[in-house]
Amino acid sequence: MKVKAIRPELLTLIGSAFLLLACNPVLWGHLVSITPSTGAGLMMRVAFGLMVLAVFNLVLTALAFRWVLKPVLVVLLLVSAGVAYFMNEYGVMIDLGMLRNAAQTNPTEVRDLLSLKLALYVLFLGILPALLVWFMPVTYRRWPRELLTKLLVAIASVAVLGGVALVNYQGLSSLFRNHHELRLMVVPSNYVGASLSLLREQIATGKEPFRTIGEDAVKARAWQSRRHKSLTVLVVGESARADNFGILGYERDTTPKLKAETGVIAYPNAHSCGTETAVSVPCMFSNLGRANYSASKAYSQEGLLDVIKRAGVDVVWRDNQSGCKGTCDRVNIEDVSNLKDPALCANSECHDEILLQGLQGFIDNLKNDTVLVLHQMGSHGPEYFKRYPKAFEQFTPVCTSNALNECSRDSIVNGYDNTILYTDHVLSSLIDVLRANQSKVDSAMLYMSDHGESLGEYNLYLHGTPYMMAPEQQKHVGMVAWFSDSYQQEFQVDADCLRTQREQPVSQDNLFSSMLGLLQVNTKVYDKGLDMFAGCRK
Repeated sequence: MKVKAIRPELLTLIGSAFLLLACNPVLWGHLVSITPSTGAGLMMRVAFGLMVLAVFNLVLTALAFRWVLKPVLVVLLLVSAGVAYFMNEYGVMIDLGMLRNAAQTNPTEVRDLLSLKLALYVLFLGILPALLVWFMPVTYRRWPRELLTKLLVAIASVAVLGGVALVNYQGLSSLFRNHHELRLMVVPSNYVGASLSLLREQIATGKEPFRTIGEDAVKARAWQSRRHKSLTVLVVGESARADNFGILGYERDTTPKLKAETGVIAYPNAHSCGTETAVSVPCMFSNLGRANYSASKAYSQEGLLDVIKRAGVDVVWRDNQSGCKGTCDRVNIEDVSNLKDPALCANSECHDEILLQGLQGFIDNLKNDTVLVLHQMGSHGPEYFKRYPKAFEQFTPVCTSNALNECSRDSIVNGYDNTILYTDHVLSSLIDVLRANQSKVDSAMLYMSDHGESLGEYNLYLHGTPYMMAPEQQKHVGMVAWFSDSYQQEFQVDADCLRTQREQPVSQDNLFSSMLGLLQVNTKVYDKGLDMFAGCRK
């Protein structure tokens, strides 16, 4: 049967309506929750929908040309289907940070997110509508009439937009003023806007000349009198929120081994620079601070590891995750995430104990003072049950699906707590190795997670919510320190003093100067006011 051809303006209207109604369940659910359940509330929802529909139709009308409209609609439908799934499943909002984080996700993390439900979303909201659009015959007019029709449709869309705004001005202005999150929930404008911002950021990064910092960095004179080489281990955690660390006050004992370790200092009031790895890691290793951070700045200048290396300290980055986001590009890198260890590596990923493999040999062959950075897989979701060996599944039952909103909250928290229990084991094992070698190597460990994690609070899961809107669980991070006796003596660190100050607020803004101060590296880029250890050095 031959299908009757339609005009492009009808296709744009149908496409706009489908995107608004079918691909925005999160938006509509949120809109219902923040507007009154009265006639006025219903009118506000209708007015909001008409405004968004008019904007969608206006933009698609501008693109409604032969060889352009159908490909654009097909791409929008396919991508919107996937975005709708992730927003609905995990409560994520789509902004520049979330898109940047997605762009830097490695294959293992992508595989963790795949599911039958995602396939069904893509099939019914993406592929089938896209096929219908692709094979739908569309009749275009001659150029003069086609342009005139587009102009009339555009005028009508603007008229609807303006009319609805005027009639409902007070209610809509209050809605937009008090709920900035709405713009991050509208599919596809949220990811289209974020994509354009990411493109601008990439262009800006490419144009900025690369800048060196700390060119005056040198070791302090005290280094000349040291008897042993030093090893300072900086552990970058992943998605480890402070709320679930037993050593920080959590009701469950998720950190029994760290509690039993002599000399461990736990910081209960540490916060992150961002809510996703792509921001937090480059930010914590830069001297920019959260207030001045931008990706283009961070990627266009040196960071902490460059300054330490320039001062004459060796730097090694050992990675069991998705890379260092540019922070280790100019130091030695060891990627252990794809090793074939039969005990620690399965299902194309390795458990974090792989970061400690060969550590004794590393210490035995230490030729220079060294900073070793260990980047964990940690508590990365949604498949928390994959982040630890079965022997560490102490809290049960455990959610074994990546569709977290289909699991009970108890099972999600159980799986997550097991990841913290395993991190406790990894950190304690690291401390044990360092302590066993303190007669020949001055050693210390500082652990800090890159960001926290949502486990269903406020219907949010995972991380990456825009910082200003993010709940405390995504910003409050685990942080632990340990210093060997010889390290305390040689680097003049008063551990007892640090314990008395451990409850003071600290953040990833402090890491840059704190590491330089701890390592006694003299440079003008060091800021004593940001050095969390400055008041406790003899």
